[in-house]
Amino acid sequence: MKGKPGDRQRLLHILEAINEIQAYTTNTDLKTFLANSMMRFACVKQIEIIGEAANYITTETKEEFSDLEWGQIIGMRHILVHEYFGMDFDLIWQVVINDLPVLKAKILAVINTLP
Repeated sequence: MKGKPGDRQRLLHILEAINEIQAYTTNTDLKTFLANSMMRFACVKQIEIIGEAANYITTETKEEFSDLEWGQIIGMRHILVHEYFGMDFDLIWQVVINDLPVLKAKILAVINTLP
């Protein structure tokens, strides 16, 4: 391994995971999402990746971009990893549809400010 990824690379990981989720769910509705186990768990895995990458963003970057809900992003990952029997797929769908587009725009804005 050539060293630890920096904040920019971690943010790019988050962006890539969001793009993957959006690709999985294009032209999909809640009924289709709930009926498709592979789609649900692929989205869960990508949300876990988002949370894991966010967990390693430096404190300085988190403080500079405090409008991002870092704690909620990381907390969601912890819930999905540790409470997998209690997953609320309706809630995950709401995150996919409502929260990820907003997060994507914010992450892009942060990436554009970093060297």
